[in-house]
Amino acid sequence: MSTTLTSKGQVTIPKQIRDALNLAPGCSVDFAVNREGDVVIHKVGVRLSRKPDHFESARGKADVKWRTDDLMALLRGEG
Repeated sequence: MSTTLTSKGQVTIPKQIRDALNLAPGCSVDFAVNREGDVVIHKVGVRLSRKPDHFESARGKADVKWRTDDLMALLRGEG
């Protein structure tokens, strides 16, 4: 299977290869040349372009030391 190099030095990874490596948009790949001169492509780690988890980005950032009862009273307008 072959592909064409663009003027910017880019190529499209053929679908069979993407499927075999379970590559999706945003995945990082690593290229290497082995002793025989063959180019080897490896999938790297975790996808980079996953949607941001807004809860994950806020987790552990509260610095208010409220007791639950005090906070609930404040939210209810009791305090």
